Amino acid sequence: MLDFFTIFSKGGLVLWCFQGVRGPAATAPVNALIRSVLLQERGGNNSFTHEALTLKYKLDNQFELVFVVGFQKILTLTYVDKLIDDVHKEFRDKYRNEFQQKGALGLLNGTFDFKDDFMRLLRDAEESSKVRAPTVMKTFEQSLKSQKTVKCMIETRGEKPKEKVKNKKNKGSKKDGTEAVAAPSKASAGDKQLSAAGDKEELTKDEILQKNREEFFRRHMKAGEKSRSPKPDAQKEKGKKPRVWDLGNSNAKVLDYSNSATNGSTEACPVEEFDPDMALGDRNREPGRLYDLEYESDDEAEEEKVVQNPSKPSVKKGGLGGMFGMLKGLVGSKSLTREDMDPVLEKMKDHLIAKNVAAEIAVQLCESVAKKLEGKVMGTFTTVTSTVKQALQEALVQILQPQRRVDVLRDVMDAQRHRRPYVVTFCGVNGVGKSTNLAKISFWLIENGFSVLIAACDTFRAGAVEQLRTHTRRLNALHPPESHGGRTMVQLYEKGYGKDAAGIAMEAISYARNQGFDVVLVDTAGRMQDNAPLMTALAKLIAVNAPDLVLFVGEALVGNEAVDQLVKFNKALADHSMAQTPRLIDGIVLTKFDTIDDKVGAAISMTYITSKPIVFVGTGQTYCDLRSLNAKAVVAALMKA
Repeated sequence: MLDFFTIFSKGGLVLWCFQGVRGPAATAPVNALIRSVLLQERGGNNSFTHEALTLKYKLDNQFELVFVVGFQKILTLTYVDKLIDDVHKEFRDKYRNEFQQKGALGLLNGTFDFKDDFMRLLRDAEESSKVRAPTVMKTFEQSLKSQKTVKCMIETRGEKPKEKVKNKKNKGSKKDGTEAVAAPSKASAGDKQLSAAGDKEELTKDEILQKNREEFFRRHMKAGEKSRSPKPDAQKEKGKKPRVWDLGNSNAKVLDYSNSATNGSTEACPVEEFDPDMALGDRNREPGRLYDLEYESDDEAEEEKVVQNPSKPSVKKGGLGGMFGMLKGLVGSKSLTREDMDPVLEKMKDHLIAKNVAAEIAVQLCESVAKKLEGKVMGTFTTVTSTVKQALQEALVQILQPQRRVDVLRDVMDAQRHRRPYVVTFCGVNGVGKSTNLAKISFWLIENGFSVLIAACDTFRAGAVEQLRTHTRRLNALHPPESHGGRTMVQLYEKGYGKDAAGIAMEAISYARNQGFDVVLVDTAGRMQDNAPLMTALAKLIAVNAPDLVLFVGEALVGNEAVDQLVKFNKALADHSMAQTPRLIDGIVLTKFDTIDDKVGAAISMTYITSKPIVFVGTGQTYCDLRSLNAKAVVAALMKA
């Protein structure tokens, strides 16, 4: 039973609608389909789930139409695909002239009486799914058993089947052959004398065989003695010697810090001296500004090369051949078919995978572009390659600009008005740079005039608290209290190791509220997405403390692993949360972006799989190496050949 079937234009004008059951209108699920699939370029799969409904859709790119059918997701309706194809064909054929002659005015002023045709197609589709040829059992004559005779099935006692006897004969012949080579000669002084003439012939054969064997062994023994190398007089010393490097130091006492007076005590540590230029990087930057990610395209350089060599002689082709060569590949005002696009899409898919886009995501992207372009009429002087490439670029830019934009500074100021700290929780797998990028974000917030409390909730990794303590000292050295009216801009809240992370985060938030801190940054332990106990602890920390922003920290070096990490992190947070609407990941911090050159596919994979924005991009080791994502720059790097 269908819930609804609707036909509307890509401009949002509903042409015809069928309501199958009494209940809520189709507006909410169709709007969710438009918002989450069509506008986000996620049309690789023709089905979409919204609450209790499953929606299937089909695009008509020639007339800019969308056909959507909705039904309960607990039902298995096998005729839906056939129905939507039949309705699409019938509706196009019936109103083709109206679309072609009147265009947009035809959509506005037209009356589409399609109910009778739809009900006929629906009945035909339902009946075709019910009428199925019953499965007919095989007759005895068609079976293999009928080909056997009664005689071959009777087995008498003591008689073995023929196949087994044959196998035994083959095995026996092999065994005799091996025994003939390996067994020693039976001609010896103690053997029994053989009287028959046939026995004498067998003995003669054995003697010949023994002679051949002795000759064979003698020949091989000589060859082995020749191939042997003479033993060296001086044997090598056993065991390994430690390698001594040219610039190294062989004295282990130089590397021994066990008797240091400052080891393990924060009070005895001297004031850290470091070069501010190394910590800040670019001194000419504007304080507090988060610059966009930049990418230098090679298009301008290629244009300059073309302009610089205008006098280069070109190879002339003969008359019509040159003309047809120029026009080769042009579409020529015809509608694109899947066969035209398949070779180009295959190359585009391989290109995306080579740029570190997850293979599954690359396939879905190309499928979405194919559905978007199939049936679309192109211009006269437009190639299939350029059309597909432009559509793919637009799709990638749309993916990198998700529905919800995270503005951290605006949200922090809003929390200030409510006199509470703004809480950000960082999570991710091991070694992606959570603590380092937390320090960069702390520096950016301090430069915008906000005080920060860092909660050291990584109570598992050795050295995690000390790392944050070092960052806190450096940030306080760069922004001393004297420069901010005696106010400490960054402080570390830690309770050591082996404690409950959720409890430490709760105490830190309470401390920040009492002391008037603007932002609380919660550092958590790195954990693999398959580790159920640690994922449960993370879900507990987020559920108990309800942070304003949950950031997943992922590195730009990963490919297919990015999809697995994000899907399992979100699934674990949903499974282990006790709330009715579980809290999932709100945004992404993409780290190590300076190490990948133009292989920026991880950004596409992460945003595609979660529909969440990339809030920050880490591009280096200094506190200033923090950027906001520039979608066009990432797509330019991705499409670079």
